[in-house]
Amino acid sequence: MITEAGAQPPLRPWGEAWRLIAAAGMGVVLWIVTASQLPVGASGPRVEWMITGDPALALLCLIGLLWRRRFPVTVTLAIILTSTASVLSGGASLLALCSLAARRRPAETAVAAVLSVVTAVLGNDLYPHRETPGPLWLVISLPTLMVGITVAIGAAIGARREEVRSLRQQVESADREQAARAAEARIVERHRIAREMHDVLAHRVSLVAMQAGVLGHRPDLPADQVAELARGIAEGSHQALEELRDVLGVLRASPDELEPPQPSLADLPALVADARALGLDVTLTTATEGDPPVAIARTVYRIVQEGLTNAGKHAPGAQVAVTVEGEAGDGLRATIRDTGAARKSAGPPASGFGLLGLSERVELAGGELDHRPEPGGGFVLAARLPWQVREGSE
Repeated sequence: MITEAGAQPPLRPWGEAWRLIAAAGMGVVLWIVTASQLPVGASGPRVEWMITGDPALALLCLIGLLWRRRFPVTVTLAIILTSTASVLSGGASLLALCSLAARRRPAETAVAAVLSVVTAVLGNDLYPHRETPGPLWLVISLPTLMVGITVAIGAAIGARREEVRSLRQQVESADREQAARAAEARIVERHRIAREMHDVLAHRVSLVAMQAGVLGHRPDLPADQVAELARGIAEGSHQALEELRDVLGVLRASPDELEPPQPSLADLPALVADARALGLDVTLTTATEGDPPVAIARTVYRIVQEGLTNAGKHAPGAQVAVTVEGEAGDGLRATIRDTGAARKSAGPPASGFGLLGLSERVELAGGELDHRPEPGGGFVLAARLPWQVREGSE
């Protein structure tokens, strides 16, 4: 919604000062022009008023301008009426009229404009003239032209302020919408993580329950089989806890919708092969010792997948190097580095939320994600994920 047209932004001290100086300067010009028209050797009360009373009223009008935004109509009408008895206050009168016109309210502006013309015509006989004033139409037309220009300037200023307010509100609205879309993207990513973790976590818990059930119903098992089942329960529980840690706080979007088994590090060669089939020049280097937790391996797969997708979109013809390395206790690191676009291409439209969702996924896994352009060209996407040493693995 656009702010009310009559609302005016506050002025800074310098902004207020130069306006008052301009009004005072215009009043001085009018006063000098009027004084130059006095008859030679003129004297009397009106001439004395011009020297003493006229400047005093003009000073009061300039002071009154400080309240023109709080009481626009009252201050403007008061200054216009005062200008009938003070030529020096003519500048203050025009500034007040311009400020009132910036409110873009035709009725009050029209009243003030007509009053300004009337007071200017009446004030024409305030001081004696060396020459006979011109015809009435000329006496009326000059102040009318000046008042019209002042009103037009004020209306233009008001229109500009309203346009700026509208643009500012559009920007604020766009920022709010962007923030809402970002929040929605995070929620969607959390939901997707919860869905894809469902099968693995349910499988772990089912195995643990089956092994515990065997121990409960077969008290006659040999000691070595009991120990093997106990180890299986311990390892399954530990893995299930790791999976559960990654999905704590994540709400599932659709409890009845299950997804197929999720990819891991073993599926990286197939992913790279698909990228090559699409025209990407990709090299894959893996140097891992042991099998990382399922959640971490799946996160690495998603990181590589996003990196290859971005390279295909934004760096056609580039050489892409994918490196996955690490070991238990040292963490798992994944780096996707491209050399930059080798040819220009419009490419498909980007949603802008791929890296945002990836950051959410890596954060949930307890890792760190870094993405930045390379100084010499190209782009790098790197992630470091925790890989804890399991008890009894050494």
